[in-house]
Amino acid sequence: QVQLVESGGGLVQAGDSLRLSCAGSGGTFSSYGMGWFRQAPGKEREFVAAISQDGDNINYANSVKGRFTTTRDNSKNTVYLQMNSLKPEDTAVYYCAASRMAFATNSRTYDYWGQGTQVTVSS
Repeated sequence: QVQLVESGGGLVQAGDSLRLSCAGSGGTFSSYGMGWFRQAPGKEREFVAAISQDGDNINYANSVKGRFTTTRDNSKNTVYLQMNSLKPEDTAVYYCAASRMAFATNSRTYDYWGQGTQVTVSS
């Protein structure tokens, strides 16, 4: 059983940056591919980014490519999402998740989820 805790969300203005962190515990963190998803009010949860167990392979949604970067530090059991040039449409609750797959984009392949952290971008 893996527990995930996100942090780093907040209220920022358009064009600002935020870095989200997701700390894992209770399992072998390095054996899991990690993903970031987000859910805006009234919308379905959508894929943001995913990183393989060793950090060498990464997927990004087209909507965030070039602005967001995900990395991981297995020595700290933590995955990060650096978000730059934030836009109002990035406003959502952001979740990290763990999967046995390498860098999956489908939320159904993720077994463990954090509680989410709110990101609000004002115009």
